[in-house]
Amino acid sequence: MADCVELVVTGPDAEWAADLARVLVEERWAACAHILPEIRSVYRWEGRIEDAPEARLSLHTRADLVDSVGRRIAELHEYDVPCIMALPITGGLPAYLDWIAEETRPATTS
Repeated sequence: MADCVELVVTGPDAEWAADLARVLVEERWAACAHILPEIRSVYRWEGRIEDAPEARLSLHTRADLVDSVGRRIAELHEYDVPCIMALPITGGLPAYLDWIAEETRPATTS
């Protein structure tokens, strides 16, 4: 059973999240993606407090792909400093975790 993570990524809207999800699953960076179409983000940016709608994308991938998939997301993302966070998956159905490993690219491929 491979070590798996959930990558959390936020972006401007659900359509953007769906487009990114399709690319990352097609390129085998992630086995699947879940999209929360609208969240509300409150954050400080360039000295101002921002309050804006965004979409949240949760990607399931292997821990050994985090750095590479993070770079790929940053290449495709329109934000200067995108939210890309890896959360460890500490348990789960072994068959699902094995499926994540089978559906993602080999670690040696960038």
